[in-house]
Amino acid sequence: MELFRIKRDIPFMSYGKLTTFISLFTFVLAVFFLVTKGLNYSVEFTGGTVMEVQYSKSADINKVRSDIDTLRLGEIQVQALGSTQHIMIRLPNKEGVSSAQLSNQVMEILKKDDPQVSLRQVEFIGPQVGEELVHNGLMALGMVVIGIVIYLSVRFEWRFAVSAIIANMHDVVIILGCFALFQWEFSLTVLAGILAVLGYSVNESVVVFDRIRENFRKGAMRNKTVPQIIDNAITATMSRTIITHGSTEAMVISMLIFGGAALHGFAMALTIGIVFGIYSSVLVASPLLLMFGLNRDNLAKQQKKKEEAVV
Repeated sequence: MELFRIKRDIPFMSYGKLTTFISLFTFVLAVFFLVTKGLNYSVEFTGGTVMEVQYSKSADINKVRSDIDTLRLGEIQVQALGSTQHIMIRLPNKEGVSSAQLSNQVMEILKKDDPQVSLRQVEFIGPQVGEELVHNGLMALGMVVIGIVIYLSVRFEWRFAVSAIIANMHDVVIILGCFALFQWEFSLTVLAGILAVLGYSVNESVVVFDRIRENFRKGAMRNKTVPQIIDNAITATMSRTIITHGSTEAMVISMLIFGGAALHGFAMALTIGIVFGIYSSVLVASPLLLMFGLNRDNLAKQQKKKEEAVV
């Protein structure tokens, strides 16, 4: 589907060195913030107290959050469980204060507004659980990266695989750098958003790579240089890119604005990831193909190997 057609190819590759420099600069900057500031881990990773409270009538989530903030415990999470009468509260650890003492302090504050509020359950999450979640999260990220490399290597060739994975890891580091810079809370939902961005970004790369491979096979492109072939492929997919990513970004921004605190981190990770996913697929992965020496001979050899393997 094309809402519009761009008649002249946009010379993206002529700006390849500039975009590569910008990408490298933002990557180094993101790593700098990760090293100097670090991530603001949520209760799931650092440990803390999780409370479930029951109200006799619908509660104002924002008021509950502001009331508990008076304790100055740090970053807290308040979200409804099914209805606004049943609320879950996540509290970070506080030095010198036990989980029981924290829950009692919170209940005292909540009962000032509604004396009938009751504590249904309270749990303490130890640091060991947080370490296990960090380990499992890194394992999940590593497995996704390995799966992407294998898939692209089989479908295309190693140049495409390496270019795509560098571009995708660029997106991941930029997201993490933004969370480190602004000290936004890094939770399990944010990790889920980053894994979603990886799959989303590689899909855009595959679309562009497919068109590049098709262009190499077209007779009309035989007299074109490799940069011109790549420019044509990117330009030809621009309409699809704008429609797909524009509608997706609109949905994610709506979730960011209206989704509340529970979805804020997830939506923020997706919002940043979609923008940089488009950028990296077009202006990071494609110039890397040129740097790795992509040409007709490479693709011809890859195709011959596939045909021999089938036989």
